[in-house]
Amino acid sequence: MAALRAAKQGLRKELKRRVATVTDDEKRRQSLVVSQKLFSHPKYVSSQRIAVFLSMKDEVNTQEIIKDMLKCGKSCFIPRYESTSSHMDMLKVNSLQDIETLPLTSWNIRQPARDDNSREDALASGGLDLILIPGLGFDRARNRLGRGKGFYDNYLERCKKHPKGKPYTIALAFKEQLCEKVPVDDHDVPIDEVLYEDEK
Repeated sequence: MAALRAAKQGLRKELKRRVATVTDDEKRRQSLVVSQKLFSHPKYVSSQRIAVFLSMKDEVNTQEIIKDMLKCGKSCFIPRYESTSSHMDMLKVNSLQDIETLPLTSWNIRQPARDDNSREDALASGGLDLILIPGLGFDRARNRLGRGKGFYDNYLERCKKHPKGKPYTIALAFKEQLCEKVPVDDHDVPIDEVLYEDEK
């Protein structure tokens, strides 16, 4: 167990270093390529209730995706993380302006306030069709390396108990985030698909 944790920590450091060398322009370019691939993806097209992360600097930028979701009339849910645990809820947002008014966390991510009970919670209502997932690294067996808090693994376990069942999961990645092999254990939930820019 300790060896696995050390292997994950080592890989996280390596991947953070790798992504840090990618220019902002290149990140923007790859983000648009990944967004376009998503827009034509059958799962995205057919999904009505979608959870999406608000991206940090070292993640595929999701702004165009959120704009498209809202323009197409899809229900858009974003994470509310609890910093003291590995608990996360997906809460509905109604517009880009709505997102811009949300408070910032210590990670500099906007999310609904803890005492904001006015929003629809995906698992307390109709569930989700699709979750777009961030991560630090991915391999071709669709294993994911997160930041070590377990937010998404725990959330996906909770999704399985919803009447709708586990939603389809698509990770959004820079090609620099692909690895030979991500070290995993039984708690790590594999992703259904990883979208990134294919090498031509």
